[in-house]
Amino acid sequence: MTVRIAGVIIPNNKRVEISLTYIYGIGRTKSNEILKIAGVDPNIRVKDLTEQQSNKLREIIEKQHKVEGDLKREVLSNIKRLKEINCYRGIRHMKGLPVRGQRTKTNNRTVRGNVRRTAVSGKKMSAQKT
Repeated sequence: MTVRIAGVIIPNNKRVEISLTYIYGIGRTKSNEILKIAGVDPNIRVKDLTEQQSNKLREIIEKQHKVEGDLKREVLSNIKRLKEINCYRGIRHMKGLPVRGQRTKTNNRTVRGNVRRTAVSGKKMSAQKT
């Protein structure tokens, strides 16, 4: 039995606690809170959930938490707003640089897409060996 919550099919063979984190917007902490409210054991596997338990989880997540599409839309609109008002963070987003105060002299390859720009010596390579 596959369980589909908030448009995401969560993996069957993993513990419920872990498999809920496959939903965008739910981490380990929020997953444990949801399971506590629903009264489901976090160590049980998804395939062992009853229909009633999976419906309870689905109901809690969709009613009380902002996940998947709604959350992504909100995050994108927040970034768009920052860009429109031309604040410091918005400008950093536009330029594709780190936004949260990280150093950029070194260690900002992940945000720039692993670009390696190294200085090349001025010496030209010879076209062919003679």
